[in-house]
Amino acid sequence: MIIHPPLLYIGYVGFAVAFSFAVAALIAGRLDATWARWSRPWTTAAWSFLTLGIALGSWWAYNELGWGGWWFWDPVENASFMPWLVGTALLHSSIVVEKRNTLKGWTIFLSIVAFSFSLLGTFIVRSGVLSSVHSFASDPARGVFILGLLVAVVGGSFTLFAIRAPQLKSGGLFQPVSREGSLLLNNLLMTVAAAAVLLGTLYPLFLDALGGGKVSVGPPFFNSVFIPLMAPAILVMAFGPLMSWKRGNIGRAFNQLFVALGVVVVVVVANSFLVEKATVLSVLGSGMAAWLVVGTLTEVAVRIKLFKAPIAESLRRLFAIPRSAWGMTLAHAGLGIAVAGMIGSTVWKQESIQVMQVGDTAILAGYEYTFLGVREAQGPNYTATVAKVEVTKNGAPFVTMYPENREYPVKAMPTTEAAIQTTFLADLYIALGKKDNSTDGYVMRIYHNPLVLWLWFGSAMLVLGSIVSLTDRRHRIGAPTKSKAKPSSEAEPEMAAAE
Repeated sequence: MIIHPPLLYIGYVGFAVAFSFAVAALIAGRLDATWARWSRPWTTAAWSFLTLGIALGSWWAYNELGWGGWWFWDPVENASFMPWLVGTALLHSSIVVEKRNTLKGWTIFLSIVAFSFSLLGTFIVRSGVLSSVHSFASDPARGVFILGLLVAVVGGSFTLFAIRAPQLKSGGLFQPVSREGSLLLNNLLMTVAAAAVLLGTLYPLFLDALGGGKVSVGPPFFNSVFIPLMAPAILVMAFGPLMSWKRGNIGRAFNQLFVALGVVVVVVVANSFLVEKATVLSVLGSGMAAWLVVGTLTEVAVRIKLFKAPIAESLRRLFAIPRSAWGMTLAHAGLGIAVAGMIGSTVWKQESIQVMQVGDTAILAGYEYTFLGVREAQGPNYTATVAKVEVTKNGAPFVTMYPENREYPVKAMPTTEAAIQTTFLADLYIALGKKDNSTDGYVMRIYHNPLVLWLWFGSAMLVLGSIVSLTDRRHRIGAPTKSKAKPSSEAEPEMAAAE
């Protein structure tokens, strides 16, 4: 928790650099491959810090808040998630500018929006206009200042964009079925998702300001809107890297993904018949996760001509893959693994909440939880009530867990220290509640959270992928430029043959 807020703010401030590049391009009227090559590392770095900050915040909430979840669509959570979505779109859009010299105006627009959302997040967190479990201030004067800054930056930059953007000439054309087309489609889905999150976050504020009363927009709204937008985005993510620039062949890409399709069929069938209480969301979600992971690996196999060239040639191609391409592979595969963790920890989650007296046993997901009592403990700056719970499986001892309730006298603040036993397939999670005076027992919240470890591992792969991409030498030497010197007449035939 100590480094979670600074990492978020480094991400917010990092998008200020991408914003500055965009404003400079509008003022100078120059937006080309060199601009994209120099701005991409800053966008990638900002996105990396923001990703790490969001992941650590979710990890802290999961471990410390005691409700068994890692994301609640809280307004402050959404404040960091919106620039992350737009930043993801910006990363991919800048690739198109660098490679194909097109989507210039769109890339400038995303640069402005990403930083605008960063300022909006600062306003939400620091002004106290929205009620949140972890907003940091309720200072109207500070809120007015940040709002004024937000209006000046957003209004000024979009005014400049409206005046200068038409002068930015686009480069090469492309067909809808192409790598540019797939990147543009994913851009649109990401930005629409960010707009939906923005609407759900600010709608209660606008309604209250207009005298419509106080309402709460919670997870049901966000899940019903966000998930249908992300499903096609994940589908396209496997196709995009297999497409050619300018004009792609979807039939050839589909043939190359036949292994991924086979794995998806196996996962969907296994989920439908082997998993108890399988739902449509769990079946589709697990299938999409498998599709993205195997599809990402397929792109590497196609790149090195696996099974189509001698093994020595494939190895040579493998070691020649640029670091930026490895970064994409790690990030896409990490997202697939994280999606599997999200599906498992939400759709397959089981819980049992009851008042337990000493000696009582609760059974959940094949594990027996026996409450053995509590003891009082003294920490350096808190007092704690520590419960002892023995966990067995099929009658054999598995682990002993110690959930706590802590009280910090200085602030009179209670906290929950959940006891978590992590395995590769699931987390055993126990949170100790308040004492029930009528029965002399304690409220015990027991959760079985499948694949949570996959969520953290996938998030780490996302960050690692961005770091690997940042080490690519091309981001340090800039974009190549054409030589203005005309070749001699003797060299012309040789150069023509080489071309």
